Amino acid sequence: MKNALIPILGFAAPSGTGKTTLLTQLIPQLKKQGIRVGLVKHSHHNFQIDKPGKDSFRLREAGATPVMLVSSHRRAIITEFDTPEEPSLDEQLKYFDQSSLDLILVEGFKKEHFPKIELHRPSLEYPLFYPNDSSIIAIASDQTIKPEREISSLDLNNITQIAEFILHTLLKTS
Repeated sequence: MKNALIPILGFAAPSGTGKTTLLTQLIPQLKKQGIRVGLVKHSHHNFQIDKPGKDSFRLREAGATPVMLVSSHRRAIITEFDTPEEPSLDEQLKYFDQSSLDLILVEGFKKEHFPKIELHRPSLEYPLFYPNDSSIIAIASDQTIKPEREISSLDLNNITQIAEFILHTLLKTS
């Protein structure tokens, strides 16, 4: 990832495994440690950030791109792609302001090559990704897994353990 200016870590798992749930618990843990966290989430849907009838939607539909919505609380930039195609994470990182961050977490982009933690719930009966993805550096599961190669095993339900793994392994904090 040539456009990743800071450490980046992905979370790879099939839909319904709990990636978003884990991230909503993990991010506050990292923030308590003083880590400034950004997030990139890949969506397979043609999502709308604004709503029909709103001025920003009407202006975008009229052909303005990008459109920036700004308030005293937040900013959103909506850019239309000329040709719809699957985005590349590295390409998107060019547009992601990393200047005030310590870490970028990524949900999705599981087929791209960058450090990832695989989430696995054997009860869902999905195959493991890590045997075919050398960029997976750990597996977090709700049951004990004995990996076939040398990667860390984490408890999916132990948010503190996962945060400590990130702090020590990726961010090299003591």
